[in-house]
Amino acid sequence: MGQFHRTTALAAALPLALVLLLAGCASTADSDGYYTVKRGDTLYSIGRDFDQSPANLRTWNRLRNPDDLEVGQRILVRPPVGVVARTGAGQTPRPASSPSASGSGARKPVPSRPAAKPAAKPQDDDAPAGAEAKVDWSWPTAGKSAPSADSYKKGIDIIGGEGQPVVAAAAGKVTYAGHGIRGYGNMVIIKHTPQLLSVYAHNKTILVKEGQTVTRGQQIATMGNSDTNKVKLYFEIRRNGKPINVMAALPAR
Repeated sequence: MGQFHRTTALAAALPLALVLLLAGCASTADSDGYYTVKRGDTLYSIGRDFDQSPANLRTWNRLRNPDDLEVGQRILVRPPVGVVARTGAGQTPRPASSPSASGSGARKPVPSRPAAKPAAKPQDDDAPAGAEAKVDWSWPTAGKSAPSADSYKKGIDIIGGEGQPVVAAAAGKVTYAGHGIRGYGNMVIIKHTPQLLSVYAHNKTILVKEGQTVTRGQQIATMGNSDTNKVKLYFEIRRNGKPINVMAALPAR
């Protein structure tokens, strides 16, 4: 019975471990207002954690290319002295105070009612927007695909042969290449935009290194069965750390 509980706890912990890897750990700044970049961080995720807009962070740190963050790099996440931060993610501008009416017959000003916010439109995983629409996706390998057999995984399994080429589904930068999370085997993660990542798991061998820029269709690994009982590729696409509908992004075949 004890073994059952340990196995159940491990399965429940795996998705959390992957989310922490993709989205970064809880973020804190030092006394000078600087944050040290960790593996998997993006300008968007750092801004979200510190309630700043990516535009603020880019300006304060004079970043020419916001995609070129390096692990260990110090990023200023608080406004420099004398600078007022522009409204960013999670920030709400303060309403200007209403001028008081003068004169004995003046009516007491009525506080203006804040404008009703439009109902938040639910995120449509099938409809990429902005920079996402420009990502040119391709299949990462050949083979029959199906939803992952593992209940805690939200991507697809592509069945193939051992040693079969696995390629980058879109151009991007390798942010992880290794065997650090149990249940995913030899895994590669590629960042395509500040919001989009793709995951390639259970590989036999990994042919790229962290920090390497890859092109669409470039081989990054060979198919295998590391940490699984069948030769396959587990493939997933994540937006802001959350899995999206892979089949809606990939071209029909």
